[in-house]
Amino acid sequence: MQSSIALTLDALAAWRAELERGTAALARFLADNDLADESVAATLATLRQRLQSDKLVLAFVAEFSRGKSELINAIFFAEAGRRMLPATPGRTTMCPVELFHDGAQRPSLQLLPIETRLRGQALSELRATPEAWQRIELDPSDSDDVARALAAVMRTRRVSIEEATRLGLWSEEHPEDNPQVEADGQVDVPAWRHALINFPHPLLERGLVVLDTPGLNAIGAEPELTLSLLPSAHATVFVLAADTGVTRSDLAIWREHLAGEALERFVVLNKIDSLVDPLATAAEVEAQIERQRDLTAATLGIARARVFPLSARDALAARVNRDPAGLARSRLLDLEAALSAELLPRQHDLLLQATVAAVAQLRAAAERRLGDRRRQQAEQTLELRGLRGKSSGKVRLMLQRVDAEAAEFEACTTRLSALRAVQGRQLRAVLARLSSDALRSEVATMQSSIGGGPFSLGARRAFGDLFERLRLRFRQASTQADEMRQMLDASFLQLNAEFGFAFTLSVPPQLEPFTAELDLIDQNYSRYLGLSQAWRMMVPGFFEQFRRMLLSKLRVVFESAAGELDLWSKSASNQIDTQLRERRRSFKRRREALERIQAASGELEERIGEVESQEQRLGELQRRLERQSEELLALARRRAGTPQAAAFDLPMRRDAA
Repeated sequence: MQSSIALTLDALAAWRAELERGTAALARFLADNDLADESVAATLATLRQRLQSDKLVLAFVAEFSRGKSELINAIFFAEAGRRMLPATPGRTTMCPVELFHDGAQRPSLQLLPIETRLRGQALSELRATPEAWQRIELDPSDSDDVARALAAVMRTRRVSIEEATRLGLWSEEHPEDNPQVEADGQVDVPAWRHALINFPHPLLERGLVVLDTPGLNAIGAEPELTLSLLPSAHATVFVLAADTGVTRSDLAIWREHLAGEALERFVVLNKIDSLVDPLATAAEVEAQIERQRDLTAATLGIARARVFPLSARDALAARVNRDPAGLARSRLLDLEAALSAELLPRQHDLLLQATVAAVAQLRAAAERRLGDRRRQQAEQTLELRGLRGKSSGKVRLMLQRVDAEAAEFEACTTRLSALRAVQGRQLRAVLARLSSDALRSEVATMQSSIGGGPFSLGARRAFGDLFERLRLRFRQASTQADEMRQMLDASFLQLNAEFGFAFTLSVPPQLEPFTAELDLIDQNYSRYLGLSQAWRMMVPGFFEQFRRMLLSKLRVVFESAAGELDLWSKSASNQIDTQLRERRRSFKRRREALERIQAASGELEERIGEVESQEQRLGELQRRLERQSEELLALARRRAGTPQAAAFDLPMRRDAA
């Protein structure tokens, strides 16, 4: 009784694997025939890496006791025949949990102690510090042992109120969010800050990452969850209880963390089985469920079709017991169908766009090299045919002409050196605006403007000014990149006319998507400088952690933009190197051919035949390039049909050679 999302994810993984094999075949073809320069190789490597490791992140968000972990069990882990994630009454998931698969590591549960909050280090930094985590090995063949190990995410520890305050888990300003004070005057807080579960589940092996989040307290106290993990998710499933609907704390989570348009959101009204009333008819119960559905949609401001009433407990039991009728009654299939129909095809479209762009770039570069070779072959063929019936003196004159042309051609190297110097200077100016040093300086300026504390009246203004300066840097970098393009265009046009080059220049990468990423970071982070989150920032070390996370997120955007500009510049430089090498090789071949003809007159026709044979081979390479490129694009587009077709019409295996 495999879920539709499982089937669709299987199909997506199969398509990605097929596409990666086709990309690898094209890479081999280009390398074997000397048609791939450094920039083409980098583009292909990036695309292959993305196809191999692309992840689909699905986040489940809820207050405690909404049945969120049970829903994850029902959708993904029912085949184990039991609950894998703890899903008992009361609060279970005490820290954010990521479920994924990394084949390079042994299956394990890694737990980050709550005390690491006091270091002021961001979670992204601690991920690269294995010694900071407690590790528990998992035996995937023993589901009972795995379930017992995963129960560790429920663990708490008892601390004083003073320590809870230092950890950011107690606030006098927001007593409603505080844990209950026990008889000994202490409070129970989560034992862990974060949990990573590396498990070889079939869906996780195919690139799915499941993010299980705790309730409101932990979401508010752990900024990386709301500033990094949730915004990077491809979709969120927000779980409510059908009997209570949208509570005050549910609405707070929605408004604070999920109301942004950037997230793909699905809302679940779980525990509809709790609405079954022996004194009410089935029709009356159904009417009550639909009223809750309408009220939930209206309260959250979303379409009614995005609200899914269901029973995760009944769905898990039905899947474990292989009961199709019970599964249908649980209404889980409606949610799974929506996830399959809307979420996964979008992931396919993103990979399709990346593939089309990469193939277009490498095909243009390879065709440019082939065109230059074929033009030189045509010139040599005409030259050799003109020697038919000519004397040895004519051959000597042709040798002199080849030497003269080669000498004249070498005069272009001075121009090319000057061009590269100007290009390098302009590139350095562009990259300086997007450098890590410049970014750190801008963030330091913001921190200096804030002054003694993060809650001075100018804090929000300083944060806004930072992002205005960062956007200005991107606008200036875009202007400078366009000036470099104009310079290269003019220079290439002159060199093509004077020296017979075939230089072309692609449009510089657009920086608008990176500016959009800045806007999203601005939106997500700025709320921590508002009044509603002010008390969080007063926790010792919290502001330093906030600054580190902000700098880390911004660095990714800046480095990605700089990397694309650098790669674009290198593609122009690689053209120069490649065509210089090809032209020198052509002069050498022409001279060697004339020398052989001069030494033995009978070799003229043989040489003409060789050149014509080479032209035929180049023509065949051109046709093979077009064929393999079109086959790869056809494979990429094959799955652009309906979601149902994408889920069940798996691509046929084809020869990658």
